[in-house]
Amino acid sequence: MSIHGESEVLLTPAEVASLFRVDPKTVTRWAKAGKLSSIRTLGGHRRYKESEVRALLGAASENPEDSDA
Repeated sequence: MSIHGESEVLLTPAEVASLFRVDPKTVTRWAKAGKLSSIRTLGGHRRYKESEVRALLGAASENPEDSDA
């Protein structure tokens, strides 16, 4: 049994950006704004929990706020 319980899949900013079809800098801005929580690696890089990203992605696809129509 691991100390931290079950391991969570972590995504890089580029992977999150790919899912949302935005620039990785946008993902960083979302994290700074509190829209998405991030975990910092020992090297200081941001990582995002896949489960949280998928939940946000599902909410965004159900409720598109920024429609260009």
